[in-house]
Amino acid sequence: MGRLRTITRRTFLIGSAAVAGGVVFGTYLAKRPIKNPLLADLQEGEAAITPYVKIDATGVTLITPRADKGQGAYTMQARLIAEELDIDPANANLTPGMPGPAYYNGAVMEEGVPFPAYDQSAMAENVRKFMHVPAKLFAMQMTGGSSTVPDGFVKMRMAGAIARETLKETAAQQNGVARDQLNTEDGYVVLPNGTRIPYTELASAAATIEPITDVQLRPKSDWRFLGKPTQRLDMPAKCTGTEKYGIDLTIEGMVHAAVRANPGIGAELKSFDAAAAESMRGVQKVLPIKNGVAVIADNTWRAWRAANAIDITWAAGPYPASTDEIFKQIEQVVDSEEHRDHRQRDEGDVKAALDDGDIFEAVYKVPYLAHAPMEPMNAIVLVTDEQCEIWTGTQIPLFVRDHAAELTGLDKDKVFVYVQPMGGSFGHKLEDTHVIQAVEIAMAIKGTAVKLVWSREEDMTHDYLRPGAIAKGRGKVVDGKVDTLDLSVGQSALMADWFGRLMGITIPGPDATITTGSWDQPFAIPNYRVTGYRAPTMVPISSWRSVGASGNGFFHDSLLDELIHKAGADPLAERIRLCLDDTSRKVLEKVGEISDWDGPSLGENRGRGVSFCLSFGVPCAIVTEVTHTEGRIKIDKVFVVVDVGEVLDPVNLEAQVFGGVIFGMAHAMNCETTFENHGAQQNNYHAFRGMRLYQVPEFEVVALSNAKKIRGIGEPGVPPSAPSLGNAIFAATGQRIRELPFNKQIDFV
Repeated sequence: MGRLRTITRRTFLIGSAAVAGGVVFGTYLAKRPIKNPLLADLQEGEAAITPYVKIDATGVTLITPRADKGQGAYTMQARLIAEELDIDPANANLTPGMPGPAYYNGAVMEEGVPFPAYDQSAMAENVRKFMHVPAKLFAMQMTGGSSTVPDGFVKMRMAGAIARETLKETAAQQNGVARDQLNTEDGYVVLPNGTRIPYTELASAAATIEPITDVQLRPKSDWRFLGKPTQRLDMPAKCTGTEKYGIDLTIEGMVHAAVRANPGIGAELKSFDAAAAESMRGVQKVLPIKNGVAVIADNTWRAWRAANAIDITWAAGPYPASTDEIFKQIEQVVDSEEHRDHRQRDEGDVKAALDDGDIFEAVYKVPYLAHAPMEPMNAIVLVTDEQCEIWTGTQIPLFVRDHAAELTGLDKDKVFVYVQPMGGSFGHKLEDTHVIQAVEIAMAIKGTAVKLVWSREEDMTHDYLRPGAIAKGRGKVVDGKVDTLDLSVGQSALMADWFGRLMGITIPGPDATITTGSWDQPFAIPNYRVTGYRAPTMVPISSWRSVGASGNGFFHDSLLDELIHKAGADPLAERIRLCLDDTSRKVLEKVGEISDWDGPSLGENRGRGVSFCLSFGVPCAIVTEVTHTEGRIKIDKVFVVVDVGEVLDPVNLEAQVFGGVIFGMAHAMNCETTFENHGAQQNNYHAFRGMRLYQVPEFEVVALSNAKKIRGIGEPGVPPSAPSLGNAIFAATGQRIRELPFNKQIDFV
């Protein structure tokens, strides 16, 4: 690993070397320094050698700024730091810390480059590096896009290594020996004579010297925690029910709030009559808020009941009133040159290939989907004339801070966001509407903390959804091989909608999420075209687990599977033949091996389907086996192979892949969000069913390590899950289902 040049203690120097306290980022165009946030309120005897490590006489604190929403982010970040710091992360204090520009996420921006992940040419890699510049300039402290590990793999280990070497230098100066004669062992600096000095005794002196940034990362052969099959640090608390999520938090003297907002998201409140609510037990105040009304009461249940008792007249929603009207607008843009957003894949001569011969055509459709995590949106806010304090689970803490500052009129440095563990998200907490509502309520009763908890119904019907989309596919086969694939995808622009809410600006240019997961697949088809068409902005939309690839994985792989069957080719063999990326090809070959694809037939009324999708840089192949009995489908077994480069946590990787596939298949089986009178119709889990426990199949997950770059795994299992199930249903029944959810046409047992 390259060496770092010395930098000052109080800044991140973004240059050829690194970042405050010496965390490596690479070479960037942006040069302005970023302060080490831990130094702002450093106490006597504390050392904040890097922005990720603070040590005092009581112990070691590791800063884990990427949000934990159940994916194990805190544990992984802690292990990355601890591996080099040479401590057991289980003995450290973990905290997300206060939000700050120092913790910006550069890797999350790499998804937006106009190069497929398998293109690792110098030009592609340089553009990816450049994407860290706007991430820094816009202070994109954000959790998402399976980016926690890619973003932190080097810089968080460097943070630990710099802290370790600085502590060694402190001990060396105190004992008159050279630093290279010292070792470390589980939180101690070890002198040549065997004397062990705990880090905690060195902290005060370490705070007075310049950090040692000329360090080397430890070789993989010396890793104690990374790559080993160990349990996450939060497992004991979660298994015993003692984990404290945002919704569990209480503040002395706080009151409770509930809201009802216009079912047509973004539309106004016309009028309301709160007489009935105001007379209910425990109700303290009813007040209008933006697009709705809030109730303050002495507990959450009474606040919810009172909110439901308010007689409200709503303005009409700012988008079509029904599902049919919405999808009609989406359908109209597909193949319309007026609405063409981008075409990032156009190889061969698709037009000429489709001018004659036996042309295959199909239309595919995916619905709007809610995130529906177990923990509904919640926040505690305390506003005074001097400051605003916010306790909430969020993936966008700096945006929360800035939006609260704008609303309250306070300076940003007077708004404090204390990020809490989340009981799920799937992208839901990339929004902050609930926090801003809580701030608005707290401003009306300054000096008293307000805890706002959305009811399940409010949470489900005011979600910013995964966008619905329609795809038209055409293709042709020649001599038993896939010759032409032409896919046109229409949906609203997700990134423009989301960034518009977060930053109040219009994002220029194309929206890559419309075709992500389809245009960037590693196949060499002679005539190959993927086009994205932008539908009008209608229902507010946002990132849902695996973002654009969640729908495009179904579109692209289903079309490819249909063309392969039309060619009379083997579904797996033809994918392997077409694959132009060695890493992806090995994933396909391995899934065939573990599923015994070329072995004996499964037998009557049974079928297997294979699918593939490259998303977030991770090739993922799935083989699903099903049984068809009396018109109903039972999912028997699922085989999954992925390649994330270096596997840092094999236990959690398997859990994330398992969970991602279950998440994807469950929604493909049963879930959709539909609209009537501008509002979402599915308001609780009874109308938005996932996969039941008895329906969960047997799983086999294999992770390969052929990829050159390290990747995250929270999302890549989702995109190929729906097409794998659909292809298996076709293999077992001969019925090709092109619209999700599948339960519109077939039942599951």
